[in-house]
Amino acid sequence: MLTTADGKPLKASLARAQRRLKIRALLLVAPLFIFIMGTFFVPVADMLFRSVENQMVPEILVKTAPLLLKWDDSKGELPSEDVFAAAQSDFAIGFKNKTILRVARRMNYEKSGFSSLFRKTARKAIKLEPPYKEAFIKTHKKWGDIDTWRYLKRESGNYTLSYYLAATDLSYGPSGEISPKGEKDAIYLKLFWRTLKLSFLITFLCLLLAYPIAYLLSTLRVKTSNLLMILVLLPFWTSLLVRTTAWIALLQQEGIINDVLVGIGLISNDGRLAMIHNATGTVVAMTHILLPFMVLPLYSVMKTIPPTYMRAAKNLGATPTVAFIRVYFPNTISGIGAGGILVFIISIGYYITPALVGGVDGTLISNFIAYHMSISLNWGMAAALGVILLGIVLVLYYFYDRIVGIDNMKLG
Repeated sequence: MLTTADGKPLKASLARAQRRLKIRALLLVAPLFIFIMGTFFVPVADMLFRSVENQMVPEILVKTAPLLLKWDDSKGELPSEDVFAAAQSDFAIGFKNKTILRVARRMNYEKSGFSSLFRKTARKAIKLEPPYKEAFIKTHKKWGDIDTWRYLKRESGNYTLSYYLAATDLSYGPSGEISPKGEKDAIYLKLFWRTLKLSFLITFLCLLLAYPIAYLLSTLRVKTSNLLMILVLLPFWTSLLVRTTAWIALLQQEGIINDVLVGIGLISNDGRLAMIHNATGTVVAMTHILLPFMVLPLYSVMKTIPPTYMRAAKNLGATPTVAFIRVYFPNTISGIGAGGILVFIISIGYYITPALVGGVDGTLISNFIAYHMSISLNWGMAAALGVILLGIVLVLYYFYDRIVGIDNMKLG
């Protein structure tokens, strides 16, 4: 048996050395792994949890919720006196601790009117006396409506699918039936479609503009190419708000572009174009902002394509157009894929620029996610919309991998 100089088996010594190398490599990547876990996977997991989490109702209506889950509402009768007594206790404690309004806001997401119902009942709960069923109905007639208790029962569990239904323009009925929302309330599917449509359009326009720019940069002399590259990167050195505000000044009806068109006689003063606070403003501003993200991957790939490929194709009898289509363009597919995915994913989650220049027609789903996070404080709804948006991106990414192949995507 082979041994080392100190008499230990060679195989064991090699295994120990490899184990030490693996531990050392693991320790080196551990900080990065922990950082990624903390900044990406943990927030995504928290978003997934919040999209179905419903622990507020059973935690605050601690006595009422378990009794409601046992209540058989199929008989068409109101809950028993025990449920009303438990509700009186929960409302009194919730009013004292100032927590009952949180449940009121949560239930108001399901059915309009719960907020005022809970507020009025909470103020009088401590003074209510048995029989509590009659006392509750006397406080507000809605407590005599079985649908009110059915809504409460449905949301008394720890988890709910209400947010996902609302995010797809569906809603629960009082008995648990699922039905589509009315035309006035059905907004989210339209927003998802608009977000995808505008993101694809922005990606296509970026590709259309970036391809000749990247080709020019890759074929010019290094000194000239570097100078032009500075102009491409210049937007990165300017604040996003400054760039967006500049587009507002350019695109508004009394702005520079309309003034120039009126001045050269292309349009009349009364026929000024509406290019801001609509989808046009969103597309123009975001295409300008995201254009460098398409130019850089294309340039890095085009720079690696030898000029001899095109010369060889022409020497073999191909016209410049055929040589470009058959030889040059296929070699840039990897850069197109990298730039396309980069621009599309950024644009589908953009919300600052659409909020400033988009108006009603240019608003994206990300604007409503931000609205529910910061204004309405409906974090469950924001999380459900975010999860659906993430799912759409993953599905598109899967199809891209099947059609183009993610291995073919590179940055040069």
